[in-house]
Amino acid sequence: MHPELLALDLTAPRVAVLLAVGVAAGVFNGVAGGGTLLTFPTLLALGVPALSANITSSVGVLTSNFGGVAGFRREIGELRRHVVDLIIPTVLGVTTGALLLITTPAASFRSVVPWLVLLATATFALQPFINRRLANVRHDHPTRRVLLLIGSAAVSLYAGYFGAGQGVMLLAVYGLALNVSMSHLHGLRSATSILNNTIAVAIFVIAGDHIVWAAAGLLAVGALVGGWLGATVARTLPAPILRVIVVIIGGATGITLLIQG
Repeated sequence: MHPELLALDLTAPRVAVLLAVGVAAGVFNGVAGGGTLLTFPTLLALGVPALSANITSSVGVLTSNFGGVAGFRREIGELRRHVVDLIIPTVLGVTTGALLLITTPAASFRSVVPWLVLLATATFALQPFINRRLANVRHDHPTRRVLLLIGSAAVSLYAGYFGAGQGVMLLAVYGLALNVSMSHLHGLRSATSILNNTIAVAIFVIAGDHIVWAAAGLLAVGALVGGWLGATVARTLPAPILRVIVVIIGGATGITLLIQG
């Protein structure tokens, strides 16, 4: 284990911040995705190194995924054939990404992470445009199954390595490849995301060294509550406001990391 992680000082204010951010991340993941763009910068601000912040964030927000799967269980059941088809490319992709992450030198990860944050932020910001485009996409192209399998594997690889923004990317791939409703797309996205995140977290837990367990536990408690509250909050706050908050935080984090780099 890394001494600096063991010495992380979780004072009462920091505990409160981690719980609150965990709740917010759970809400965002339940509504539109993007929760990691809240937890990752928070861990960085608390002094956690970038690689450990990424892995700890992935472990901490896993609990938020269960609410999404429960909420779309009917749609997931109706797309059972596609869920089964996606298991192998998803497992291969996320396993490759997670193993690449834990074997990548920390310095190499630090150099690429600002661009990953900005990519995830831009993708999240463009989600409304992506959704509008998906509404008019033709679904009779013969290569759509290839796009479904290869696209899902590629996004899963990204999810294993970094993860933020994977939900929006999956929606884009599935929207282009499948002729189903938006609720079904969200259901399939939820099923794939929970498989991605569970496998990645299992690999990270086995590796062990880069997880700040106390912080991950606090985020997990908050994310579990946030995932449950997601639907209620979605009805209370306009989606554009939630999106602007995430984009501002993600953009500021990416730019700051570039300046510090």
